[in-house]
Amino acid sequence: MNHTDTQEWVDIGSVDDVPDNDVFPVMVNGRELALYGVNGQVYVTDNLCTHGAAKLSDGFLEGHEIECPFHQGRFDICTGKALCEPLSDDLKTYTVRIENMRVMLRLD
Repeated sequence: MNHTDTQEWVDIGSVDDVPDNDVFPVMVNGRELALYGVNGQVYVTDNLCTHGAAKLSDGFLEGHEIECPFHQGRFDICTGKALCEPLSDDLKTYTVRIENMRVMLRLD
């Protein structure tokens, strides 16, 4: 970490605990997030759908898209982009890095 990096990095677990091609919920500093493992890469988004009070960790992950369990809206987990109706608001995504086999999350 360089001196100009004032963001807070939080250790959220071991790389070995990340599911392969699946999603699960994690609590980080009081925030409920969704942690995704896709083809060896790790992604993190908010866990709550921007359309309704549905947990995306209960949704269906296909590739880099998570489908909301309530109304079948889909988000791109890399960018947070809302991909189809009924979604209109994008999803917050978080920067992740792997350091010493630990998943590090940057909180903005």
